[in-house]
Amino acid sequence: MYKRQVVEAAFEGMQLKKEIFKELDRVAKPGAILASNTSTLDIDEIASVTSRPDSVIGHHFFSPANIMRLLEIVRGKETSDEVIATSMDLAKRLRKIGVLVGNCFGFVANRMFFPYLREAQFVLEEGATVEQVDQAHMKFGMAMGPHLVGDLAGIDVTWRITQEIKDSIPEGMRQPLVADKLFELGRYGQKTGAGWYRYEGRTPMADPIVQDVIESSAAVAGIERRDISDEEIVERTILAMVNEGARILQEGIALRAIDLDIVYVCGYGFPPWRGGPMKYADTLGLKHVYDRVCHYHKTQGFWWEPAPLLKELAENGGSFSEWTA
Repeated sequence: MYKRQVVEAAFEGMQLKKEIFKELDRVAKPGAILASNTSTLDIDEIASVTSRPDSVIGHHFFSPANIMRLLEIVRGKETSDEVIATSMDLAKRLRKIGVLVGNCFGFVANRMFFPYLREAQFVLEEGATVEQVDQAHMKFGMAMGPHLVGDLAGIDVTWRITQEIKDSIPEGMRQPLVADKLFELGRYGQKTGAGWYRYEGRTPMADPIVQDVIESSAAVAGIERRDISDEEIVERTILAMVNEGARILQEGIALRAIDLDIVYVCGYGFPPWRGGPMKYADTLGLKHVYDRVCHYHKTQGFWWEPAPLLKELAENGGSFSEWTA
């Protein structure tokens, strides 16, 4: 059993992570586990700069780490079974819930979260307000709305992550406009006293500056603004997450739908009485979910292409909870 474990927790930047792991590989004793707290980056690429890729693994803690119960454990292609078992045991000893996932950009947690954030920003550009979007999600049962989460985590943190993948996004695909402008204004969230909201202490206050940025961005992009219902806001954000979750299952990044649900209930404040996003989709009926995803594919385009697994289960009367690879 491995007895020594080192967890790196630098900000999200591949070059920085690789420099740190080169040094850890040099100074850490043989048999030490080298873990990264990366929330999105390729564990195999990080491991490639070491002489012990079998000892490298992801330990993605959730903010604030002293409160949030989830530990997303990311296996690389060469991570040994012993390292995985030791990491799962560590989660128990830390009184956290360990969920084992595969290696891809964003793993399970953030890979599903980015479509959620994307749609939350798109509906802003199309006519919703920051407060409406957050309140709609909290009425649905989320612990916090997406923009409150962004201000807590830091808009600069998300900006750094998106810089790592910007070259992989097909040219001409619609991208959220406003978050980058808030970053350019130095509005990083609670830590700077202003982000999607302005703050008096930790109390969020609606900020007309942000509304001006939203409306001007939409005007420049030629986006026609309209009234958007709370129901549409929640449907678009949650079903975007579910559609991506179906791809994750089909690719084997997670073994069971319940793993995705545990990640979201324990790591993101998804309402537990709804069972998690995949269980919630089952309760709606996957035929209904598939039809709505197809609707948004027609009206919103590229990002809404239905996941093949969702289509298959919808057509065959299946459910995520019963599905096995």
